Amino acid sequence: MEQVPSTGRLVQITVTEGYDLKGFKGDTPVTFIRAEFNQVVLGDSAKITVSPEGSAKYNFTSSFEFNPEGGITLDDLAHKPVFLTVTEVLPKEKKQKEEKTLILGQAVVDLLPLLEGQSSFQTTVPLHPVQGSPLETPRSSAKQCSLEVKVLVAEPLLTTAQISGGNLLKVTLEAAYSVPESFIPTGPGQNYMVGLQVPSLGEKDYPILFKNGTLKLGGEREPVPRPKKWPIANILAPGANNIPDAFIVGGPYEEEEGELNHPEDSEFRNQAECIKKRIIWDLESRCYLDPSAVVSFQKRIADCRLWPVEITRVPLVTVPKGKAGKTEKTDEEGQLSFHGVAYVNMVPLLYPGVKRIRGAFHVYPYLDSVVHEKTKCLLSLFRDIGHHLIHNNKIGGINSLLSKQAVSKNLKEDKPVKEKDIDGRPRPGDVAPSIKSQSSDTPLEGEPPLSHNPEGQQYVEAGTYIVLEIQLDKALVPKRMPEELARRVKEMIPPRPPLTRRTGGAQKAMSDYHTQIKNISRAILDEYYRMFGKQVAKLESDMDSETLEEQKCQLSYELNCSGKYFAFKEQLKHAVVKIVREKYLKTTSFESQEELQTFISELYVFLVDQMHVALNQTMPDDVQGTIATIFTSSEQLRLFAFEAEVNENFEMAAAYYKERLVREPQNLDHWLDYGAFCLLTEDNIKAQECFRKALSLNQSHIHSLLLCGVLAVLLENYEQAEIFFEDATCLEPTNVVAWTLLGLYYEIQNNDIRMEMAFHEASKQLQAQMLQAQVTKQKSAGVVEDIEERGKRESSLGPWGITNGSATAIKVEAPAGPGAALSILDKFLEESSKLQSDSQEPILTTQTWDPSINQKPSNTFIKEIPTKKEASKCQDSSAFLHPGLHYGVSQTTTIFMETIRFLMKVKAVQYVHRVLAHELLCPQGGPSCEYYLVLAQTHILKKDFAKAEEYLQQAAQMDYLNPNVWGLKGHLYFLNGNHSEAKACYERTISFVVDASEMHFIFLRLGLIYLEEKEYEKAKKTYMQACKRSPSCLTWLGLGIACYRLEELTEAEDALSEANALNNYNAEVWAYLALVCLKVGRQLEAEQAYKYMIKLKLKDEALLAEIHTLQETVGFGNPSF
Repeated sequence: MEQVPSTGRLVQITVTEGYDLKGFKGDTPVTFIRAEFNQVVLGDSAKITVSPEGSAKYNFTSSFEFNPEGGITLDDLAHKPVFLTVTEVLPKEKKQKEEKTLILGQAVVDLLPLLEGQSSFQTTVPLHPVQGSPLETPRSSAKQCSLEVKVLVAEPLLTTAQISGGNLLKVTLEAAYSVPESFIPTGPGQNYMVGLQVPSLGEKDYPILFKNGTLKLGGEREPVPRPKKWPIANILAPGANNIPDAFIVGGPYEEEEGELNHPEDSEFRNQAECIKKRIIWDLESRCYLDPSAVVSFQKRIADCRLWPVEITRVPLVTVPKGKAGKTEKTDEEGQLSFHGVAYVNMVPLLYPGVKRIRGAFHVYPYLDSVVHEKTKCLLSLFRDIGHHLIHNNKIGGINSLLSKQAVSKNLKEDKPVKEKDIDGRPRPGDVAPSIKSQSSDTPLEGEPPLSHNPEGQQYVEAGTYIVLEIQLDKALVPKRMPEELARRVKEMIPPRPPLTRRTGGAQKAMSDYHTQIKNISRAILDEYYRMFGKQVAKLESDMDSETLEEQKCQLSYELNCSGKYFAFKEQLKHAVVKIVREKYLKTTSFESQEELQTFISELYVFLVDQMHVALNQTMPDDVQGTIATIFTSSEQLRLFAFEAEVNENFEMAAAYYKERLVREPQNLDHWLDYGAFCLLTEDNIKAQECFRKALSLNQSHIHSLLLCGVLAVLLENYEQAEIFFEDATCLEPTNVVAWTLLGLYYEIQNNDIRMEMAFHEASKQLQAQMLQAQVTKQKSAGVVEDIEERGKRESSLGPWGITNGSATAIKVEAPAGPGAALSILDKFLEESSKLQSDSQEPILTTQTWDPSINQKPSNTFIKEIPTKKEASKCQDSSAFLHPGLHYGVSQTTTIFMETIRFLMKVKAVQYVHRVLAHELLCPQGGPSCEYYLVLAQTHILKKDFAKAEEYLQQAAQMDYLNPNVWGLKGHLYFLNGNHSEAKACYERTISFVVDASEMHFIFLRLGLIYLEEKEYEKAKKTYMQACKRSPSCLTWLGLGIACYRLEELTEAEDALSEANALNNYNAEVWAYLALVCLKVGRQLEAEQAYKYMIKLKLKDEALLAEIHTLQETVGFGNPSF
């Protein structure tokens, strides 16, 4: 590191001119300027007469020596300005020996630019009038009087290393609110003081004190914005107290980093800041941190986390002349009353990019053992280190620095102070040894025992808190810029814009040929209708082949005679030539006649085929047009793939996903769906390829970034994972899941501070979203009706949007028949829940986790990742439950549950266990109905039905009326082979007014159970509901089977035809179509259906035997007989 030269350097302050000045005795007074810095007069200017226009050319230069080794330091430049006092010299009266002077005003020059690396700067500073000064009323120009000032040093005061590695710390103490009732504005004056220490000059500490707080009674809120004040005493002009361009602006409580920033604290803070007593400081103190001090500051924050900020009250004493010693003894006896401490969490300053923290912090009684336990600090700033700093309250100093005269007096009369610096600060080197020599178990001398600080306890009883702001010029931990993150993502995954199709080449030649064929065909048709239109209209369908042949000959004769045939041929010639050149790449002559004839034959066949293609596009065959074609949409294909996953037909599911990709390769949702499917089957490499392909299509897509990050963590590419997660938080700072996943990543890296930062930000964003949802819900009319209507509709299957549940009252309709006993229990539980809801306010509540209050969650979690073989048999978790909805009297959520919902939707089950561990340890989380539902899902995926049933029992005990619980229990019993229990659970699920989050497979499986139990009417009704909600091959097949068993053959054929149109590769559909055709006696169709059934290898032996029996009965249907 470059060293600052030991020799001092002059800092020159030049006042060139004053504007809009006037005096007591007229508009052209004689004035001079006095420059002061650090309570030392730098010099007086010459006496200058102000012009009639109010200007005065002073050209006055003063200077002081900057010498960091002993004298004025960088800290002095940081928080002490230069004062320029303008004084009017009154004319001498008769018999007057000395000139009489009156102060007009005072200007303040901030030297902060010198700490920013500048060697000179020029500024115009306002001249603040003193009380009673004529400058209080401006001249006719209505401009405030001002001074033109230049500041110059021969070379910059900071080296390059200090500019890059140093920092400027600003501490603003606003106020202490809700102070104890024993604080009264009447009676003896009190000096209310607050202090803290920061590292300076390496490991040494620098005390910052705020004195002379003003006690105010309640009644109104402090105005904002209001100016910050200099930490300097005895400023003559009231306006000069204010730091230029520095204001206290306040802000919402929720955006603060302190302790009282939750919604439940708003009422108390409003009362405290409006009605109750408060102490106002509004002071800003600055401290320069050299590079070694910055490192020490950062290390101290990481080690201690909490920073002690002490508060105390000292009586103000007026010292009569000649009685200083006596007065100081009295002051000694009454000091350190109401000694309290606030614990400021400084960890946010270690978050990337954070330069400022502001918040409210509770004040607690100062007790050595507690302070040491929380902050690892053994010495009190007021009592042990800065003992002499609370003396001489008559001076009224606000900052920790005292006048040299006062300190010199203290040195003479108070021997213990001789180890302190002459300016009132302790020698930083003396602090560290004293800390090491102290024991945390031994109370310090003079400190009250643990249970004897009744004055400090009054802070707790009154709920006192201080509002403090700590700001740095540069962040301690730099944050990656969004541009850098975007560049890194582009380096890893280059964007792939859609390729532009070429308009030339073979494709263009084919398109031109088709166009010419269509034009010529239209022209021939027009000619045909001109010649035979009336005849065709007369005969209509009675026209025979001979008439058609005769019309063809007449049309050909007419085209040849009129020359139109030749014109059509010439019109087509250019398109054929282009095909020969572009398609067949023939541009040279043929070597032999045989080769020419072979090429012409090949070309003719190709041109005729393409002619038919063009004609079919223009004039489709009437017979083919009668065939109903059902176009499957992208959402239908996704539903079909979803069904195949649940039925463990992963090959068919992959085919559907790939078909979607072939149709729309530029649709990133299709790539995300296929990647989620690959995650389900634990094909992580292919899943990563899919997610990266989606990200290459849109590098600002949040879910693609998050999923790329999740796969990078699973594949242990941690550096890439950090880039993906950070980029997601930069692109969408309000995304709760992005911040939570970033926190989980930092937990894996054992970076506790950044983990807390990410979780805290996620909690703040979730809290803001839920409050906004509350406001929106209260403003909207007819909310309950709208929610109930919305609940009846099928939830969207796409996981890439955010689906929020709604808290609604649940009604249970008792099923008829055997379910009557269960309905009685339902009614009893419903009444119990109503009674409980009367005692609880049915309001949507938000629970967030503040990591700064609680200890870090354990890093241990259970790794229950299924093996590759098990994964091939597992089923989609979203087939059983989309945990985005939670029904009950109230809904609570945490950042971890939000993340769990996202991960379950994208089937990232391998990542869910870590988040579940956090949800269990989260103070606002813990075991809940939704928590047990997710646990049950993960165990069902692993075929651990016993564990899943145990968790479902826990979920049912917590929320008996949750339809998702009953739906998942039905799936569990169905997969376990207990269809009777599954039937009861499914019937209970569909009896709720509010649907479960996923009803499709509930209807499918309930219908299948009805078919097994030969309850065909119920099966038909159930499948019809499924067909109305989300039609698929399986829903129409179930409906067709039910109708066939009910001997409703026409309805059965219609339903089976719909199923066949949606998926003609289902052998069971062909089997039932064969049965229907056999029943109605359609031999050809029965044989065709049977042939396709055999080709697709029907696995149901009982159904195959039934078909063979019916074939033998009717005597046809099997061509192999």
